[in-house]
Amino acid sequence: MSTTALGMPAPPPQTPVRRPCRQIRVGTVPVGGGAPISVQTMTMTTTNTADVEAKLQQIAEITAADCDLVRVAVPTGDDAAALPKIVAKSPIPVIADIHFQPRYVHAALDAGCASVRVNPGNIKRFDDRVADIAHAAAAAGVPIRIGVNAGSLDPRLLAKHGSATPQALVESALWEASLFEEHGFTDLKIAVKHHDPTTVVAVNRLLAEACDYPLHLGVTEAGPAFQGVIKSAVAFGVLLNEGIGDTLRVPLSAPPVEQVKAGRHLLASLGLRPRKLEIVSCPGCGRLQVDLHRLAMKVEAAFTGFPHPLRIAVMGCVVNGPGESREADLGVSCGNGKGQIFSRGQVVATVPEHRIVETLLEQALHLTDNAPGDGEEGSEP
Repeated sequence: MSTTALGMPAPPPQTPVRRPCRQIRVGTVPVGGGAPISVQTMTMTTTNTADVEAKLQQIAEITAADCDLVRVAVPTGDDAAALPKIVAKSPIPVIADIHFQPRYVHAALDAGCASVRVNPGNIKRFDDRVADIAHAAAAAGVPIRIGVNAGSLDPRLLAKHGSATPQALVESALWEASLFEEHGFTDLKIAVKHHDPTTVVAVNRLLAEACDYPLHLGVTEAGPAFQGVIKSAVAFGVLLNEGIGDTLRVPLSAPPVEQVKAGRHLLASLGLRPRKLEIVSCPGCGRLQVDLHRLAMKVEAAFTGFPHPLRIAVMGCVVNGPGESREADLGVSCGNGKGQIFSRGQVVATVPEHRIVETLLEQALHLTDNAPGDGEEGSEP
């Protein structure tokens, strides 16, 4: 049997042209300079950093969801003391999140963290500490992420601008970057966050014009999953389509795994990262004769983690169903409690509703048994 090319089509010709910027390395992950946009998340505060086993378990879960980088909070001495064990066993680079106490920056560097995030607005006497931090980070070969949040903006800038305006946030980030530059340290990444997506867009447009540092995107305090994904998609969609953004986090009030999945889907939707699984399914209408919403969720659950990229159409009627199913790798067009199964555009079976998922899985395995291996034509990019 001849081999079968599977998976998503090549990115469309209108894939955004990336903003040129310098590149840093966060452990094994390049950021900026044309590197793939990385997805990161922060482990939940429900697992204290000092609880090493719980923290490593959560890191394992987000790694399985294709997270590239993980950030862990270091608010206490016990958390700082746990960093060496976490770094040694984490399968992905660890970024230490430092607030208030600059001595924890040095603890994170000594522990081997791949990067350190500092929020200048809430580190005690930060301006006086920059020289020590810059020299220590340079000696360790570790980049610094300058994180500016609207909720913790330097009081001097709040007084000057009256509120956390885009101009105030950008001025804060560039000022803090200049303090590092004074000491010859430019291994920096900048993240400026706000809860309003239009402000996030305005801030990052200004930063993209004003500097060549890699930019981390995020709508902070984005909210519960549904609201947060929409707000993040609004901001990220605009910025990434303009080529702005080198790494991102979707900070939902939801488990870290869900944040990673959202980030991956956002990038895949713009052709900036390859899809592994795409479900094409209709929203439902009066023509439905099966429980389509339940069926689509069952198909998604059954194929999560499938080792080949696939587009699967799950359609609820015979009006648009056959056409969409023929265009996908696999598809089902439903009607009257049954499903017509398509494989690479051909009808291969008609089965009762309760057998649709298992039949799709059987057909997927049949296709992939003879699929090319990694690195050959047809394999996932």
